[in-house]
Amino acid sequence: MPLYVVATPIGNLQDLTARAREVLASCDGVVAEDTRYTGQLLKHLGIEKKPFHALPAYDEARRAEAILDRLGQGASLALVTDAGTPAVSDPGALLVRRAVEQGVPVVPVPGPSAAIAAVSVSGFTEPRFHFAGERRGRAPRCSTSSGRCVLSSSSTNRRTGSRRPCAICGRRSETVPPWSRAS
Repeated sequence: MPLYVVATPIGNLQDLTARAREVLASCDGVVAEDTRYTGQLLKHLGIEKKPFHALPAYDEARRAEAILDRLGQGASLALVTDAGTPAVSDPGALLVRRAVEQGVPVVPVPGPSAAIAAVSVSGFTEPRFHFAGERRGRAPRCSTSSGRCVLSSSSTNRRTGSRRPCAICGRRSETVPPWSRAS
């Protein structure tokens, strides 16, 4: 009956943790932002014939009820997004909130994080940062004047005006990690 919130690779399939692989293989079904991407990931892992529940951002509120019903029937489900951690600038936050409200165990399965990876290669020595992620097609904004700001936006969503999936901004400089530079 648990809902596993499983972080997926942000660029290299080898970044998937062993625990994430185990959860994906053993759960009763997968809740996916886009079943096409997740299907490719499962195929790469050799996991076949896993029931899918689609949870696109534009329809999360409506689709969450059927997923919660499935959890209520005792199914264990893994929530994943196309890349990164669900419910952080990706669909899943509403589903997670409703699951918690209904007493469904929600278990994080940590993994790759674009924000942490960007901070780790930024060279900035200030230990604090603010994360501003894209939500529902709106470009992220950072209003903090102290510390650094990590801006995250989908590299496939050009409507936001962002050309970089992850950037770190400060008062005088900006660092864009190598994997997120626009091509």
